[in-house]
Amino acid sequence: MKRLFLRLVLLLSVVAALIAGAGWWYAHRPLALKAEAVSFTIPRGVGMRQAAALIERAGVNVDAGRLALLARISGRAHHIKAGSYEVHDGITPWQLILKLSDGDVSQGELLLVEGWTFRQVRRALESHPDLEPDTAGLTDAEILARIGAPEKSLEGLFFPDTYLFDKRSGALAVLERAYGAMRERLDRAWAERDPASPLGSPYEALILASIIEKETGRPEDRGLVASVFSNRLRIGMRLQTDPSVIYGLGADFDGRLRRIHLDTDHPWNTYTRAGLPPTPIAMPGEAALRAAVRPDNSDFLYFVARGDGSSEFSRNLADHNRAVNKFIRDGGGR
Repeated sequence: MKRLFLRLVLLLSVVAALIAGAGWWYAHRPLALKAEAVSFTIPRGVGMRQAAALIERAGVNVDAGRLALLARISGRAHHIKAGSYEVHDGITPWQLILKLSDGDVSQGELLLVEGWTFRQVRRALESHPDLEPDTAGLTDAEILARIGAPEKSLEGLFFPDTYLFDKRSGALAVLERAYGAMRERLDRAWAERDPASPLGSPYEALILASIIEKETGRPEDRGLVASVFSNRLRIGMRLQTDPSVIYGLGADFDGRLRRIHLDTDHPWNTYTRAGLPPTPIAMPGEAALRAAVRPDNSDFLYFVARGDGSSEFSRNLADHNRAVNKFIRDGGGR
């Protein structure tokens, strides 16, 4: 009887070893993929067996039942993370389980550029291959409500930066992050503002920063450009900035600013109306935000583009007119 028991124990040990060996072989054998890289998304609340079935349907030649069993044996079945994943040729079942339980999701990337309008931002979001275009069909008011913004206009509310996100995330989620980033930087800039600033609120700072962003050709001129507009606001002089006029023209602008455009009144025409326009005209970067609230100390009231990206600054109209004659009428500048 004792000999029979020992034989049974030996047999069970051999069987266990064979099973363990088969399991190890399965866990570390590269899986066949339908392509060099296969992408799939694991929704929230999905169990390991369902996740394995999704992976199999996506084009990974894995037995869903065996993969789920391996995950359970390893204690990782209840630790898989939702998100978008990308696997490459040569991945093994064990590496796949580690990827899912570690949340090693694939990421997309979106660049929001300084000086872009919201129309350009929206186009970039809704055409991005790795983003769900959940802003499509929404009005501006609906987008503002979805991201929790109390402002009346979307223009200029988003911080220009490179944003990483899980593939198949929604565009609204990226917008919400960009909005939060702008609020953080705007609040910080406002807290550090020059006490003599003519600006009355953080939103006014955002508006002015957007104009500075569009008017600055070279970074080293930004502080002086800001000083011109601040000096004008302080004495009640119209800003007379072309980019705000162009913004107000919208899709009607054909690329050439004419006298009639400067004379035609609309809310963003800073030639016909005093003070700041009602909204930003683009997304300002952090440097433009700082310049808006802490401009250089100068008595300049005018500037004109030299044609090489830099600007010529003047204190009075006579000097400004001479600069215009030199750099625009004679030199071909702006």
